[in-house]
Amino acid sequence: MRKLIMWNIITLDGYFEGNQHWDLPFHNVVWGKELEKFSLEQLNAADYLVFGRVTYEGMAAHWTKATGEPETIAGLMNNIPKLVFSKTLESADWNNTTLIKENASAEIAKLKAEGNGDMYVFGSANLSETFINDQLFDEYRIGIAPVILGSGRHLFSRGITPDNLSLISTQVLSTGGIVLTYAKKFS
Repeated sequence: MRKLIMWNIITLDGYFEGNQHWDLPFHNVVWGKELEKFSLEQLNAADYLVFGRVTYEGMAAHWTKATGEPETIAGLMNNIPKLVFSKTLESADWNNTTLIKENASAEIAKLKAEGNGDMYVFGSANLSETFINDQLFDEYRIGIAPVILGSGRHLFSRGITPDNLSLISTQVLSTGGIVLTYAKKFS
């Protein structure tokens, strides 16, 4: 069975972006060789990258202009199959992208049952909230930047379904950040 994995970087005070979409200067604070290696490992394990509309538009705008050999982050981002969930997008033109307009959770549940690789949700707070509430995430991989932002958009909003998780791993980064991996706690 495929796993659905959330990957996000947040600030110490819990913000995954500032007051505007793509206000992410704290990402540069934690980026380095370790996070690059971690990103390559995740991408090499990915069957699908999963996005909501806002994240898809920003990622597509960046990565379609990036070039690199197939084994680089740019090469992998451009070649891995992608799913974008949006009721408002008319088309999804980034290489290997499928646009899905309805039933995000049902589609993800079906895809989870059909394979053995991983599906990664990057950013996509609204879509992630849907998947959290529908108990679809198998893992949460959260990078914490040593930054107090003070305002912005929290990754985990009020009103999401509570869930108990187990800490699977921690990775301290030389940049001062940390990557925490949590999985569903099965009773």
